[in-house]
Amino acid sequence: MGRHKEFDVDEALCAALQVFWRQGYEGASLTELTEAMGITRPSLYATYGNKEDLFRKVLDRYEQNHLCFVAHALEEPTARATIERLLKGYADVLTNPMHPPGCLGVNSTVGCGGEGNAIRQELIARRSLSEDTLRQRLDRAAQDGELSSGESPADWARYVMAVGLGMAMKAASGATRDELYKVADLALRALPVRETAEV
Repeated sequence: MGRHKEFDVDEALCAALQVFWRQGYEGASLTELTEAMGITRPSLYATYGNKEDLFRKVLDRYEQNHLCFVAHALEEPTARATIERLLKGYADVLTNPMHPPGCLGVNSTVGCGGEGNAIRQELIARRSLSEDTLRQRLDRAAQDGELSSGESPADWARYVMAVGLGMAMKAASGATRDELYKVADLALRALPVRETAEV
């Protein structure tokens, strides 16, 4: 019979998440990761795979635990309410004092090249999927007559994603939650919704 693991797998994964969130993918060394997780390198490899595999597991956990507001936002009855919940929910995550500032994905994309290129591509693909999901929600809004005639749901999905990425960069540089809320409010003012849709 094999030996039982002498550490909590989920707890160690959460510890790794904090290191990657603070340092980014390439900035997080295996030594920092194993020390934070309280495990040896052989245990890391045996349980999670290599550093890239570990990061993907961490990214899944991040999306499940910290970006869970996205699914609820997409269920809001109007496009404006959806976008407001997305941007302000993201601002809450970006500025939560219980975690490093900024976004795990954005912190790991900036400066990620060479050995981290596969992770960079993974993060880009996940963002593209998120953008496409938002575009589908805005397609429905356009069909329901919420968006002004001639407006492109795809263009607005890109705009909202760009605002979110900018908020992540600002949060990593020290922007407060109130400041990010103001950015979200300005973005909402730009949304081309019909007057009747706002009532």
